[in-house]
This record gives sequence, C-alpha cells and structure tokens, in this order.
Amino acid sequence: MLIMGRLLFWIIYARARVVASEAGGITQGIGAYQVLVPVDGNPQACVFLDTPGHEAFGAMRARGAKVTDICIIVVSADDGVQPQTNEAIAHAKAARVPVVIAINKVDKEGANPERVMQELSQIGLMPEMWGGDTPMVQISALKGENVDELLETVMLVAELLELKANPHRNAKGTVIEACLDKAKGPLATLVVQNGTLNKGDILVCGEAFGKIRAMYDDRGSLVDQAAPSNAVQIIGLNNVPLAGDEFESVDDLDVARERANARADAMRIERINAKAGEGKVTLSSIAASISSGNQVGIDTHGLNVILKVDFQGSIEAIRQAIQALPQENVSLRFLLQAPGDVSLSDVDLAVASEGIVFGFNVKAPGPVKKYAKQKSVEIRLYKVIYDLIDDLRNAMEGLLDLAEEEVPLGSAKVRAVFSSGSGKAAGCMVTTGKIVEGCNVRVLRKGKEVYVGTLDSLRRVKETVKEVGAGLECGIGVDDFDDWEEGDVLEAFNTVKKARTLEEASATVTAALKGAGVQV
Repeated sequence: MLIMGRLLFWIIYARARVVASEAGGITQGIGAYQVLVPVDGNPQACVFLDTPGHEAFGAMRARGAKVTDICIIVVSADDGVQPQTNEAIAHAKAARVPVVIAINKVDKEGANPERVMQELSQIGLMPEMWGGDTPMVQISALKGENVDELLETVMLVAELLELKANPHRNAKGTVIEACLDKAKGPLATLVVQNGTLNKGDILVCGEAFGKIRAMYDDRGSLVDQAAPSNAVQIIGLNNVPLAGDEFESVDDLDVARERANARADAMRIERINAKAGEGKVTLSSIAASISSGNQVGIDTHGLNVILKVDFQGSIEAIRQAIQALPQENVSLRFLLQAPGDVSLSDVDLAVASEGIVFGFNVKAPGPVKKYAKQKSVEIRLYKVIYDLIDDLRNAMEGLLDLAEEEVPLGSAKVRAVFSSGSGKAAGCMVTTGKIVEGCNVRVLRKGKEVYVGTLDSLRRVKETVKEVGAGLECGIGVDDFDDWEEGDVLEAFNTVKKARTLEEASATVTAALKGAGVQV
C-alpha cells in the first residue's frame, strides 16, 4: 500500500498575500493556502492554515491547532509575548502538536529577539540554541529574510515526526470554514486528513450532507481530487455545516442522509436543553427578581439580536468576544445567527421581536434596506469585528437607566435661627464654594444627616439673590424643613444624570445582591 506524506502547518499571522484585502489590516477569518517547498530538489506540497492572531478569535485558533500537525506561532520581535501567544501555545499543547516559533519583525526598530526568547523560555518553550527542544527562527516577513530557513526547519520537524496518511480509503477530515453563497449555495472549506476526496463523492458533514458537484483549490481553480493534507472548497451540500465539524465520505446518499438527520436530531435536543437552561438561576435572574421587588439601583433589560455573517467561524468569534461584556443588566438574546446576506425574513424577525440586525462582512441588498426603513428596523453592517463589538456595547449601555451623580457646590454653617413667616430660616456663613438658589441641600447635625431637599429661599441683607459665595452671610429657607439648630452644617449640591457603562451597572447589581444577603 502506497503511503503519502502528510503535512499541515498552522500560522497565526496575516500573510502578505491576503492582508491587503483584510478590513483594518486584521485577519478575521481562517484560510487555507498551499505552498510548494523544495526538499532534496523535489517540491513537496504543504498546506498552511492561516488563523487570526487577535484576541477575539481564540475559537478559530483552537480549531486550527486540533486540525494541524505542526504549529508555527509567530511572535513579534518588538511586542514580545502577548496574551494571545500564551493562549495559542496552550491550544497547541492541548492538541499535542509540536511548536515552531517564528520571531518576526527582527528588522524593525526596537526589535529584541533575545527578550522574546527569554519570555518564551519562562513559559516552557526553551530555544534549541539554548539547549532546549523548541525551534525558533528569526525572520522578517516584510523583507522575506530567513523564510526559507523557517520552511526548512518545519520540514525537518515533519521528517522527524514521520507524518503519514493512507490515500487509498474513503476521505475523512475537518470543516475549517463554511458560508452561504447566494449564487453557489452552501460552500464548505475542508482539510483532508486521511484518504482521497474526489469530485462526485458523497459526504456527511455534521448536520449537512450531499454529493460534491465541484471542488476548488486555494487559488480558485477547479480540481477533481484532493489528497491527504490538501484543503479544498466544495459545492454540493444541502446545508451550511458548522466550522469544526468532521466530514466523512460514504458510499450511499441514503446512508449520508440518515447520518446527517441523526446528527441534526442530536443537535436539536442540545439546543432545546440550552434554551431550557436559560431559566436557571443566574446573577441576571436574581437581579430581575430583586428589581421586581422595588430594590433601588438595579435595572435589567434584554436586547434581541439577529446576526448574519460571512462564514460560520465568524459566529463563534463574535460570540466569544461578546462573552467578555458584562450582561448582568442587559442580556443578549440571539434570535438568529447564520451565514449569508441580510434578507427580508431577517427584517420580519426583527420587526416581530423588536430586535436589531447586525451583519458582519455581508451585504443588505437595496430592496432589503428599503423594506427595513419602512418597518423602522435598524441594520448595522461591519467589516471589522471590533467595530461590531463596540457598537453592540453602545447599544447595551443605551438600554441602561441613567445614574444620578452629585456635583458639590459648597457648604455653609448655621450661626442663628430666626422666624420667617409661618416657619423658620437659618442665618448661615458660607464656608466653601457657593450656595445657589434652587440647589439641592443636605443638612448635617453632629456629622449625621437630618434632611435632604431643595433650597427654596436664598437672601442676603433682606434681598433675594441667586447665589452667595464663600466668606459671606446669608439667610436660607426650606419649605418642608424648619428644625434648624445652631452649628448645623449645610451642604449644597446639584444632581446630574450620567450614562453608565456595563461595568458600572454590573458593580451596582453585585452590590445590591450583597446588600440583599445574596451570596455572589
């Protein structure tokens, strides 16, 4: 039996061939590219999985680590080890995949490769040149320096691993990305990990199944066959599979349909259980119950979201980034999350649920925009994931009740009490700041608060004035308070409404729960 070499690489870096087309210069999707590397004069095909390095795309990096045989982790020589670097190394270790470090930007001013190697050694990756077992190559992606050395290093690691696969069997592998094309229908990008995939094969991909009508390589050219380690995009599935689903080639369409339906039933039960879990006791639910009991300072809301994206993998990246947002006060409910352009049915769902449509790297056709405007539905479209998260945060914070904040004006001390009409007034000396007509006042007696209200009358030498500054005497009257005593301290302040952040609202909920005796 002929055994073919099997080699896959994982690169956490935006490759030069695609970075120019990426929004904001950020890799926001997972891609597969094939490169020919000369070995002993013979070119060998190597497949690179290019996954985003930014913090919001941890799920994509985890998926990449599980699929690949060797991880090339690119670390910037000027920035050093970042939290995403530690996370990527953890994913590689969890998948038991060997790591090769590429220290990039060594030509940049301020670059310090030695510092990078020192930081990596402290987290368990000792450089080979220091007696360790982790290959580290210093490169410049901009100038192409030492890239050949990096590839040679990876080929040597692959040779030592003796990576093999059997091409003479039904194909098996993993879906690394999937989307819905309005012209071609469901598209899925697959990496063949064993066997050979042929045009016309019948596949089962999670809940999806179908017969392959066409296959494209990384350059968009039609191909009829994909050997182990190759990545191809296929057409012919009945539905969009989930990124990370395993696929397998079967001999009969009925068998494929049966397996896909069984998987769909299992997933449906999981979703029902997840929905049922929404009724479990959480900080949000406790806060809601306290709020219904007229507890001050807690407001709870819900925001319905319809999310349309370019690829299935974008859903998990966005959901992962959203999990970092505090949701004790504003809970997000995703009514729909699916690949494809915004449609009329999405607008109808937003109308019925009073939701907002968020689109990531998708379009809203003219008729859809016009219909949404007629129905007063807001459609937000984005090219950069961080813009989407920022706007979603703003939408959530816009639902929060405004917080009242005191702005101190000044203080005064009561020196005498005298009758004024049917009540009493206080003769005061303004000690700090100023006292302003109509401001809020707080009366303190021996350090304890005895009254809070609004100043009704402010006089100086029997004349009504608008304000009195420090060092001057004045007469102060309050309609619903006349229990003045000499020595009382009067504090003047104004109350302003201020927007709150999610973090501030969350802290309010936590404090209220603790005050109510709830263990947090």
